[in-house]
Amino acid sequence: MNQMSSLRLLPMSATESPVSARESERAIAERIAHSMRAIADPTRVQILRLLMDAPDGRRGVTDLAARLGLTQPTVSHHVRIMANDGILQSAQEGRQVWYSLVQSRLADVFDFVQHSPADAPTVAVDPAVLSRITDDLALRFAGVFSRETVADYVASSYELLRQGAPRDRHLSSHTSRFAADRLGSLALVDSDEVSDAAASGAPTDVLFVCVQNAGRSQMASAILRSLAGDRVRVLTAGSQPTETINPKIVAALDEIGVSIAGEYPKPLTDEVVRAADVVITMGCGDACPIYPGRRYLDWELPDPAELGMDGVRAVRDDIDARVRELLQSLPSVNAE
Repeated sequence: MNQMSSLRLLPMSATESPVSARESERAIAERIAHSMRAIADPTRVQILRLLMDAPDGRRGVTDLAARLGLTQPTVSHHVRIMANDGILQSAQEGRQVWYSLVQSRLADVFDFVQHSPADAPTVAVDPAVLSRITDDLALRFAGVFSRETVADYVASSYELLRQGAPRDRHLSSHTSRFAADRLGSLALVDSDEVSDAAASGAPTDVLFVCVQNAGRSQMASAILRSLAGDRVRVLTAGSQPTETINPKIVAALDEIGVSIAGEYPKPLTDEVVRAADVVITMGCGDACPIYPGRRYLDWELPDPAELGMDGVRAVRDDIDARVRELLQSLPSVNAE
């Protein structure tokens, strides 16, 4: 989608004259052009990226300044310009002012920000932090896995994520979560809980797999979590994961009151497939290994990365209907 695609999303009504339609299109074009001028600054592009990457879509000036290595007055100057243009909105809670992207302006600025030069530095996690993650997970899985096994999974999880997203600002926490998910899946496989999930009353494990793990699989997992709660254990993966979740996905989910809940793209690994009761693929072909005893579904859906917001909403609604149908067939949800 380019910046001018918004013009094509507004068809002329039956009562609108060609002249008034041209005037409306001209007004929209001027607004978009003004938005491009308002964010045509490297610092503002970085600020927008940080806001798009934030788990809840908002950050304060103090946090932005620390992440950018700038003074707070400098950051305040830039966010004020974008707020005056209607690109950002602010909300005050006590003494803290939070800034977030105005969702109705996402289409105006998304491509500009998404395709700006990648000027963010690569990230490396301090070995001491990886050691702490290992210690914490060794405590969590005490009696299940040795510390050596946990350390191996932390190290491999870190390398897999770093290869796919070298500029991930949350690489430490994502490494911890990814390693924990993989170890949790491995524990299920080793204890044979996968085949006995229905009888034991354990949550059903559902794995959503798409190509980039930034769109379809993230929408499906977020909707299923919101509907099923802890009755279902939901994981996602990508055959070729990208660096960040598509902001259009976050915006489309927010429109129906569903949170992305700090999710992030991650690669497909063997143990999560082996632990799953249900594996749902979306456009990733034969990248997902086949194991007996699992239920496999393939949902044919267009890639939201290639669509405008109206197209993303259509995919979201299609996924929502499919997830609700899936929910009715899961034993952990419908057990007496």
